[in-house]
Amino acid sequence: MTDQIITRRQVADDQRITHTANIFGVQFPMHFEPAVYRFTEMLAAEYSGGYWEFYALSNGGFYMAPDLNKTFQVICENGFEGKLSGDALGITVCLYTYSHFSFSDHARLAETCARQYRWLRDYMLEHEEARSILGAID
Repeated sequence: MTDQIITRRQVADDQRITHTANIFGVQFPMHFEPAVYRFTEMLAAEYSGGYWEFYALSNGGFYMAPDLNKTFQVICENGFEGKLSGDALGITVCLYTYSHFSFSDHARLAETCARQYRWLRDYMLEHEEARSILGAID
């Protein structure tokens, strides 16, 4: 465990395909990205699509979040109900998606997603909405 602060940087538009391919390979456009959108629609009924920003974390992690300056009412199967910013919603649905695929029969994808889950969770713990995100994912 380290006390180093995990930072994020926005992935430039012209680097998005390369960045995600380096992490996930073909699994990103075929499986991961569509699953993120499905989880978003499940958790936030008012979500109706839009552009998503991609973020690279200084610890090697990755997440994507809707580029919408609004809050979303989120209702989860675990009983959590609350409001999340677009950034917090993106973190939440990426954590859901990582967890889901960490149990995949595709060993490389499962390993990648388990590692990405840990890295994103470490970043999330310092997020201003960490308590709400934890409520949504636990």
